[in-house]
Amino acid sequence: MPASAVPPAPAAAASPAAPGRLPAVLLMTGSCLPVLGAVLLAPVLPRMQDHFAGVPGSAALVPLVLTVPALSLALLAPFAGIVVDRLGRKRLLVVATVLYTLFGTVPLWLDSLYGIVLSRVLVGVAEAAVMTACTTLIGDYYSGRVRNRYLALQTMCASASATVFFVLGGALGAAGWRTPFWLYGVGLLLAPVMARALPKAAPSHAAEAGEAVSGSGPFPLRRMAGICLLTVFGAVVFYTVPVEMSYLLDDLDVTSTGVIGAVTAIASAATVAGSVAFTRFTDSPRRRLPALLLLCATGFLLMGTADSLPLLIAGAVVNCVGTGLLLPSLLTLAMARLDFADRGRGTGLWTSAFFFGEFVCPLVLLGGKQALGNLAAAVGLLGVATLLVAAVLVPLTRRAPQVLPRRAPEQL
Repeated sequence: MPASAVPPAPAAAASPAAPGRLPAVLLMTGSCLPVLGAVLLAPVLPRMQDHFAGVPGSAALVPLVLTVPALSLALLAPFAGIVVDRLGRKRLLVVATVLYTLFGTVPLWLDSLYGIVLSRVLVGVAEAAVMTACTTLIGDYYSGRVRNRYLALQTMCASASATVFFVLGGALGAAGWRTPFWLYGVGLLLAPVMARALPKAAPSHAAEAGEAVSGSGPFPLRRMAGICLLTVFGAVVFYTVPVEMSYLLDDLDVTSTGVIGAVTAIASAATVAGSVAFTRFTDSPRRRLPALLLLCATGFLLMGTADSLPLLIAGAVVNCVGTGLLLPSLLTLAMARLDFADRGRGTGLWTSAFFFGEFVCPLVLLGGKQALGNLAAAVGLLGVATLLVAAVLVPLTRRAPQVLPRRAPEQL
C-alpha cells in the first residue's frame, strides 16, 4: 500500500486545502443573521403597536414579533444539529439562508398581525439552521488556536453587528415600520456565494487535527450537559447589559436618545475588546472561567450600586469585557468535546442553550425587579449569583489538565 511506505507525504496529499478568507467571512456574516432578527425591529415596535392597536391582544403580540425568533431558535436548534450531521452542513446552510429571506420578508406584504407572528416563528426555524451550520463549519474547517480565534471573531462580529443593526433599524424605521424587513433580503445575496465558495466539510479535516470521525461511539450527552447548563447562565449574563441598559439609564433620569445610543455603543465596544483579548490567551479556557465570571460579577455589582452615569458606564464596560471573554470560552469548551460526526448535534445543543438564556434574560431581571423593588437591585443580585457560580467552578476547573495533548490542540 503506497500510503504505508511514506506516511507523511500521502497524508499531506490527501488532506484538503485549508479554507481561505472568503469562507471565514461568509461564516461570520451568516452568524450575524440571527442577531439581525433580534435587534433590527426594536426601534419600530412602537409604530407597529400603533398600526395594530385595534387587534385583540396586540399589546402582547407585537413584542413577540421581536422575541419569538429567539425562542423558536432555542427550541429547534438541537433538531437543526441532527439535520446538520445527517444531511450535510453546507447544503443546510444554503437552503436555510434562502428560507431566512423568504420568511423574513413576509411582513412586507402581510397585514395580519397573527400572520406576521407566525412568519417570525419560521424565521427562528431558519435562524436555528443557519447558526448551527455556521458554528459547526467553523469547527470543521479549523482546529486548535486557529479555531479558537475564529470562534472569538464570531462573537465579536455578532456583538458589533447588534449595534449596527439597531442603528439601521432606527434609520429605516423612519420610512415606516415595514421598511426594516427589507434587510432580510441579504440572505438571497449570501446563499449563492455560500454555495460556490464554501468547501464541503469532510472527515479528513477532523482527521488532520487528530479528532475521531467515525461517530461509532455514543453522543457525549453527559459531557455536553454541564457546559450547556453553564451556557444558559452565561447567556443571561451576556444579554443583561444590552437588554436592560436603557432602563437603568432611565432610572438615573437619562432619557436622551443620543446618550443612550452612545452608552450602548461603548458597552458593545467593550464586548468586542473582550473577544479580541480572548485570541491572545494561550491557557485553557476552562481554567479561566471563574476569573471571567468574577469580572462579569464585578461589573454587575458596580451597576447595581451606581448612583451616577459614569459609575454605571464603568460597571457596564467591566461586565462587557468579561462577557466578551466568556462567550467564546464557553463555545470553545463545547467544541472541544465533540468529534466530527457529533459536531452538528453538539453545536445545536449549545446554540439552543445560549438562545434560551437570551429569551429568559429579561424574565429573570423582571422577576428580580418585582422581588427587590428596582432594576438596579436585581442586577446587583445577578452579580452575587455570578460570584457564587464562579466559586462553585473553582475546584472543578483546578482539576482540568494544564498541558493540552499535542495530537488534538483544542482538546481541553
